[in-house]
Amino acid sequence: MARFLTILHGTDADVDRVEPNAQQQREFMNAWAAWAQNHGEALVDPGSPLFRKKRITAEGDEDLRLEDYEDSAVAYAIVEADTHDAAVQIVSEHPHLRLAVGNSIGVIECPPISD
Repeated sequence: MARFLTILHGTDADVDRVEPNAQQQREFMNAWAAWAQNHGEALVDPGSPLFRKKRITAEGDEDLRLEDYEDSAVAYAIVEADTHDAAVQIVSEHPHLRLAVGNSIGVIECPPISD
């Protein structure tokens, strides 16, 4: 089995972004729970939202404000699958893709490090 890091990206259209209301949040969490249950064996880590980012360089680190973020990453999950295409199939059912127009998910293979 190969391991894949999935990065959930929010829409780039921040102008059109509307925060979900309580009912929409509940519906999303229910859909997420169903997705996680359907793919439980493949989920190494079902994921989490990404908050409070820091930028680290050789000179040190700095807190990033929301408007300073250089990417659209909002959450992650780690899955195991036989192939990259199989991992994509698992993630293609994630409710994040239907939460807002323009949302996407990157699926990155994480090969084992060899000696």
